[in-house]
Amino acid sequence: MSKTLINNLRESKKQGLKKLGVLLDPDKLEPATFSSFISSFKKAGVDFILIGGSLLTQSSFHEVVSQVKNETDLPIILFPSNTYQINEAADAILFLSLISGRNPDLLIGKHVEAAPMLQHSNLEIIPTGYMLIDGGAPTTASYISNTLPIPSNKPEIAACTALAGQFLGLQAMYLDAGSGANNPVSQKMIQTVNETINIPLIVGGGIRTPELAYNAAIAGADLIIVGNALEEDPELIWKLSTAIKTAETNTLKTSVHA
Repeated sequence: MSKTLINNLRESKKQGLKKLGVLLDPDKLEPATFSSFISSFKKAGVDFILIGGSLLTQSSFHEVVSQVKNETDLPIILFPSNTYQINEAADAILFLSLISGRNPDLLIGKHVEAAPMLQHSNLEIIPTGYMLIDGGAPTTASYISNTLPIPSNKPEIAACTALAGQFLGLQAMYLDAGSGANNPVSQKMIQTVNETINIPLIVGGGIRTPELAYNAAIAGADLIIVGNALEEDPELIWKLSTAIKTAETNTLKTSVHA
Protein backbone atom coordinates (compact mmCIF):
# COMPACT_ATOMS: atom_id res chain seq x y z
CA MET A 1 0.00 0.00 0.00
CA SER A 2 1.30 3.42 -0.98
CA LYS A 3 2.58 5.79 1.70
CA THR A 4 2.73 8.84 -0.54
CA LEU A 5 1.13 11.40 1.75
CA ILE A 6 2.89 10.50 4.99
CA ASN A 7 6.19 10.40 3.10
CA ASN A 8 5.35 13.82 1.71
CA LEU A 9 4.82 15.15 5.24
CA ARG A 10 8.00 13.52 6.52
CA GLU A 11 10.08 15.00 3.71
CA SER A 12 8.51 18.42 4.16
CA LYS A 13 9.33 18.32 7.87
CA LYS A 14 12.96 17.50 7.10
CA GLN A 15 13.16 20.42 4.69
CA GLY A 16 11.36 22.87 6.97
CA LEU A 17 8.43 23.25 4.57
CA LYS A 18 4.98 24.19 5.90
CA LYS A 19 1.71 22.72 4.62
CA LEU A 20 -1.85 24.03 4.70
CA GLY A 21 -4.92 21.83 5.04
CA VAL A 22 -8.62 22.70 4.97
CA LEU A 23 -11.05 20.71 7.11
CA LEU A 24 -14.50 20.42 5.55
CA ASP A 25 -17.50 19.59 7.74
CA PRO A 26 -20.14 18.04 5.43
CA ASP A 27 -22.93 19.42 7.63
CA LYS A 28 -21.82 22.99 7.02
CA LEU A 29 -21.20 23.06 3.27
CA GLU A 30 -23.58 25.15 1.17
CA PRO A 31 -24.35 23.38 -2.15
CA ALA A 32 -24.80 26.69 -3.97
CA THR A 33 -21.23 27.84 -3.30
CA PHE A 34 -19.57 24.43 -3.02
CA SER A 35 -17.85 24.32 -6.43
CA SER A 36 -16.31 27.79 -6.32
CA PHE A 37 -15.25 27.23 -2.70
CA ILE A 38 -13.36 24.03 -3.55
CA SER A 39 -11.88 25.27 -6.82
CA SER A 40 -10.20 28.19 -5.05
CA PHE A 41 -8.18 25.95 -2.73
CA LYS A 42 -5.47 24.85 -5.13
CA LYS A 43 -4.99 28.37 -6.48
CA ALA A 44 -4.64 29.64 -2.93
CA GLY A 45 -1.91 27.12 -2.08
CA VAL A 46 -3.87 24.54 -0.08
CA ASP A 47 -1.99 21.22 0.10
CA PHE A 48 -4.60 18.83 1.57
CA ILE A 49 -8.35 18.65 2.06
CA LEU A 50 -9.62 16.88 5.17
CA ILE A 51 -13.23 15.75 5.41
CA GLY A 52 -15.03 14.70 8.58
CA GLY A 53 -16.34 15.83 11.93
CA SER A 54 -16.98 14.78 15.51
CA LEU A 55 -20.75 14.77 14.98
CA LEU A 56 -22.48 14.69 11.59
CA THR A 57 -26.25 15.16 11.67
CA GLN A 58 -26.78 14.96 7.91
CA SER A 59 -26.33 11.94 5.64
CA SER A 60 -24.26 13.79 3.05
CA PHE A 61 -20.78 12.58 4.07
CA HIS A 62 -20.24 10.15 1.19
CA GLU A 63 -21.82 12.53 -1.31
CA VAL A 64 -19.47 15.32 -0.19
CA VAL A 65 -16.37 13.12 -0.50
CA SER A 66 -17.34 12.12 -4.04
CA GLN A 67 -18.12 15.70 -5.03
CA VAL A 68 -14.86 17.04 -3.64
CA LYS A 69 -13.01 14.31 -5.56
CA ASN A 70 -14.73 15.48 -8.75
CA GLU A 71 -13.97 19.13 -8.09
CA THR A 72 -10.22 18.96 -7.35
CA ASP A 73 -7.11 16.85 -7.69
CA LEU A 74 -5.83 17.89 -4.26
CA PRO A 75 -5.25 14.93 -1.90
CA ILE A 76 -8.33 14.13 0.19
CA ILE A 77 -7.72 12.82 3.72
CA LEU A 78 -10.53 11.42 5.83
CA PHE A 79 -10.75 12.79 9.38
CA PRO A 80 -13.19 10.28 10.86
CA SER A 81 -14.96 10.01 14.19
CA ASN A 82 -16.53 6.62 13.42
CA THR A 83 -16.56 3.79 10.88
CA TYR A 84 -19.36 5.48 8.91
CA GLN A 85 -16.82 8.07 7.77
CA ILE A 86 -14.80 5.69 5.58
CA ASN A 87 -14.97 6.27 1.83
CA GLU A 88 -12.62 4.84 -0.79
CA ALA A 89 -13.01 7.86 -3.03
CA ALA A 90 -10.57 9.61 -0.70
CA ASP A 91 -6.80 9.19 -0.89
CA ALA A 92 -5.96 8.58 2.75
CA ILE A 93 -7.37 8.32 6.24
CA LEU A 94 -6.02 9.58 9.53
CA PHE A 95 -6.30 6.45 11.68
CA LEU A 96 -6.84 8.51 14.82
CA SER A 97 -6.04 7.26 18.31
CA LEU A 98 -7.25 9.73 20.96
CA ILE A 99 -4.14 9.48 23.11
CA SER A 100 -4.94 12.58 25.18
CA GLY A 101 -7.92 10.76 26.70
CA ARG A 102 -8.55 7.45 28.41
CA ASN A 103 -11.62 6.33 26.47
CA PRO A 104 -10.73 2.77 25.36
CA ASP A 105 -13.14 2.91 22.41
CA LEU A 106 -11.19 5.79 20.89
CA LEU A 107 -7.79 4.42 21.84
CA ILE A 108 -8.33 1.01 20.17
CA GLY A 109 -11.99 -0.12 20.23
CA LYS A 110 -13.29 1.64 17.12
CA HIS A 111 -10.04 0.80 15.34
CA VAL A 112 -10.74 -2.92 15.71
CA GLU A 113 -14.11 -2.39 14.01
CA ALA A 114 -12.59 -0.37 11.18
CA ALA A 115 -9.53 -2.54 10.55
CA PRO A 116 -11.21 -5.20 8.34
CA MET A 117 -12.78 -2.48 6.19
CA LEU A 118 -9.51 -0.63 5.78
CA GLN A 119 -7.49 -3.77 5.07
CA HIS A 120 -9.27 -4.25 1.75
CA SER A 121 -9.41 -0.58 0.79
CA ASN A 122 -7.03 1.45 -1.35
CA LEU A 123 -6.81 4.18 1.26
CA GLU A 124 -3.40 5.17 2.58
CA ILE A 125 -3.66 4.58 6.32
CA ILE A 126 -1.83 7.13 8.48
CA PRO A 127 -1.68 6.09 12.18
CA THR A 128 -2.09 9.40 13.98
CA GLY A 129 -2.01 10.41 17.63
CA TYR A 130 -4.96 12.72 18.22
CA MET A 131 -4.65 15.10 21.16
CA LEU A 132 -7.41 17.42 22.31
CA ILE A 133 -6.09 20.66 23.77
CA ASP A 134 -8.19 23.03 25.89
CA GLY A 135 -9.18 25.92 23.64
CA GLY A 136 -11.10 27.87 26.25
CA ALA A 137 -14.56 26.48 25.43
CA PRO A 138 -16.27 23.08 25.54
CA THR A 139 -16.05 21.35 22.15
CA THR A 140 -18.09 18.74 20.35
CA ALA A 141 -15.02 16.51 20.19
CA SER A 142 -14.48 16.45 23.97
CA TYR A 143 -18.20 15.96 24.65
CA ILE A 144 -18.67 13.14 22.14
CA SER A 145 -15.41 11.42 23.10
CA ASN A 146 -16.17 11.73 26.84
CA THR A 147 -12.60 12.87 27.50
CA LEU A 148 -10.94 15.91 29.06
CA PRO A 149 -8.62 18.01 26.89
CA ILE A 150 -5.03 18.62 27.96
CA PRO A 151 -4.81 21.97 29.80
CA SER A 152 -3.46 24.68 27.52
CA ASN A 153 -0.85 25.71 30.11
CA LYS A 154 0.63 22.20 30.44
CA PRO A 155 2.91 21.81 27.40
CA GLU A 156 4.97 19.17 29.20
CA ILE A 157 1.92 16.87 29.41
CA ALA A 158 1.32 17.30 25.69
CA ALA A 159 4.99 16.64 24.91
CA CYS A 160 5.17 13.46 27.00
CA THR A 161 1.90 12.21 25.52
CA ALA A 162 3.11 12.87 21.99
CA LEU A 163 6.42 11.15 22.68
CA ALA A 164 4.63 8.09 24.05
CA GLY A 165 2.54 8.01 20.88
CA GLN A 166 5.68 8.17 18.75
CA PHE A 167 7.25 5.33 20.72
CA LEU A 168 4.08 3.29 20.11
CA GLY A 169 4.67 3.67 16.38
CA LEU A 170 2.23 6.44 15.45
CA GLN A 171 3.38 8.22 12.30
CA ALA A 172 1.95 11.71 12.86
CA MET A 173 0.69 13.79 15.77
CA TYR A 174 -2.37 16.06 15.69
CA LEU A 175 -2.87 18.81 18.31
CA ASP A 176 -6.45 20.07 18.11
CA ALA A 177 -8.07 22.85 20.14
CA GLY A 178 -11.38 21.78 18.59
CA SER A 179 -13.90 23.27 16.22
CA GLY A 180 -14.85 26.80 17.24
CA ALA A 181 -12.19 27.05 19.94
CA ASN A 182 -11.82 30.44 21.59
CA ASN A 183 -8.06 30.00 21.64
CA PRO A 184 -5.76 28.01 19.35
CA VAL A 185 -3.05 25.68 20.61
CA SER A 186 -0.40 27.95 22.12
CA GLN A 187 2.95 28.57 20.49
CA LYS A 188 4.64 27.30 23.64
CA MET A 189 2.82 23.97 23.45
CA ILE A 190 3.47 23.56 19.71
CA GLN A 191 7.14 24.37 20.19
CA THR A 192 7.54 22.01 23.14
CA VAL A 193 5.88 19.10 21.32
CA ASN A 194 7.81 19.80 18.10
CA GLU A 195 11.11 19.76 19.97
CA THR A 196 10.20 16.46 21.64
CA ILE A 197 9.07 14.36 18.66
CA ASN A 198 10.48 13.82 15.17
CA ILE A 199 7.30 12.84 13.32
CA PRO A 200 5.06 15.31 11.41
CA LEU A 201 3.09 17.64 13.65
CA ILE A 202 -0.42 18.71 12.63
CA VAL A 203 -2.12 21.62 14.43
CA GLY A 204 -5.72 22.83 14.16
CA GLY A 205 -8.59 24.45 16.00
CA GLY A 206 -9.17 28.15 16.58
CA ILE A 207 -6.88 29.33 13.76
CA ARG A 208 -8.99 32.21 12.47
CA THR A 209 -6.46 34.82 11.37
CA PRO A 210 -3.27 35.00 9.31
CA GLU A 211 -1.35 35.92 12.46
CA LEU A 212 -2.48 32.78 14.27
CA ALA A 213 -1.59 30.63 11.25
CA TYR A 214 1.84 32.27 11.10
CA ASN A 215 2.39 31.72 14.83
CA ALA A 216 1.54 28.02 14.58
CA ALA A 217 3.91 27.52 11.65
CA ILE A 218 6.76 29.44 13.27
CA ALA A 219 6.33 27.47 16.50
CA GLY A 220 6.84 24.17 14.68
CA ALA A 221 3.58 22.96 13.12
CA ASP A 222 4.28 21.12 9.87
CA LEU A 223 0.65 21.07 8.70
CA ILE A 224 -1.79 23.79 9.76
CA ILE A 225 -5.49 22.94 9.57
CA VAL A 226 -8.21 25.59 9.18
CA GLY A 227 -11.94 25.05 9.04
CA ASN A 228 -14.60 27.15 10.77
CA ALA A 229 -13.04 30.48 9.84
CA LEU A 230 -13.45 29.71 6.14
CA GLU A 231 -17.15 29.02 6.54
CA GLU A 232 -17.58 32.67 7.54
CA ASP A 233 -15.04 34.12 5.09
CA PRO A 234 -13.93 31.86 2.20
CA GLU A 235 -11.54 34.56 0.93
CA LEU A 236 -9.52 34.24 4.12
CA ILE A 237 -7.77 31.20 2.65
CA TRP A 238 -5.52 33.42 0.54
CA LYS A 239 -4.30 35.40 3.56
CA LEU A 240 -3.77 32.25 5.62
CA SER A 241 -1.74 30.65 2.84
CA THR A 242 0.43 33.76 2.48
CA ALA A 243 1.04 33.86 6.23
CA ILE A 244 2.12 30.22 6.33
CA LYS A 245 4.45 30.63 3.36
CA THR A 246 5.97 33.70 5.04
CA ALA A 247 6.55 31.62 8.18
CA GLU A 248 8.16 28.93 6.04
CA THR A 249 10.51 31.45 4.44
CA ASN A 250 11.46 32.94 7.82
CA THR A 251 12.01 29.48 9.33
CA LEU A 252 14.29 28.46 6.49
CA LYS A 253 16.27 31.71 6.79
CA THR A 254 16.70 31.13 10.51
CA SER A 255 17.94 27.56 10.00
CA VAL A 256 20.44 28.69 7.35
CA HIS A 257 21.93 31.31 9.67
CA ALA A 258 21.88 29.08 12.75
